[in-house]
Amino acid sequence: MCTALLPEDVYTDDCLTSYTHVYSPDLLKDQVAFITGGGSGIGLRIAEIFMRHGCDTVIASRNLDKLKEAAQKLTSATGRRCLPLCIDVRKPESITAAVDETLKDFGRLDILINNAAGNFLCPASSLSFNAFKTVLEIDTMGTFNTSKVVYEKWFKDHGGNIVNISATLGYKGQALQVHAGSAKAANDAMTRHLAVEWGPSGVRVNTVAPGPISGTEGMRRLGEYYRIFWCIPVYSSSASGNKTEMAHCTLFLASPASSYVTGAILVADGGAWLTAPNDFTMLLGMASQIAKL
Repeated sequence: MCTALLPEDVYTDDCLTSYTHVYSPDLLKDQVAFITGGGSGIGLRIAEIFMRHGCDTVIASRNLDKLKEAAQKLTSATGRRCLPLCIDVRKPESITAAVDETLKDFGRLDILINNAAGNFLCPASSLSFNAFKTVLEIDTMGTFNTSKVVYEKWFKDHGGNIVNISATLGYKGQALQVHAGSAKAANDAMTRHLAVEWGPSGVRVNTVAPGPISGTEGMRRLGEYYRIFWCIPVYSSSASGNKTEMAHCTLFLASPASSYVTGAILVADGGAWLTAPNDFTMLLGMASQIAKL
């Protein structure tokens, strides 16, 4: 693929220096989006792209100082409002307080992006019970907790859109990823269940499943693994996707452009999960070497 056709992006957690609209700049005009894990990586870029399409946002995570810095960048770059709120997605009461503040400040809530997550490389035999539990609490329980609170507080009576940010890790039973793969597989199933149950209330629920994405914490932590094992058909080299591409996928699912789409899993990895070798012996060997460092 010609790199000139790729959307602009930057590796750091900064806003884009330039942007070309793929959709109408008014696609999300005057809507409000609540984005967990919105202070960095894919979550921050989703917030920026939404704001560049007329949306106001709430970015929420546990690090309020980081969120405040991100919110200032986002507002400066887009001219839209961005409210930073401290939450722990494992604690429903903190989500409830944040949603209440969102409704108080904005008077509405149209879109929920469940992006909060955690991951690391670890063989199942070395994974502690608590580590496995923690990943599922953040990724899976966090997604359910936030979705349920937003549904009960607003979506049940007003409709809305939920987009979960998943991953392709569980599709092949990847070594070193039993915790994250299990959590994301549960979220994929949750997407379909909630789409069925909440559809009559005017709520659409969909998922974006990214592959390796540049400029993210996942790439920084798992970059060696990605370079060795991911073969991406869409590109002529082993280049990864970028955050703006993931934001565009999320924008599509959160917007009227996908008005008849619900319960869908949009895999956005350039076809990598179809072609990447699942060499578990080499992966486990790599993990063993890392453990000795």
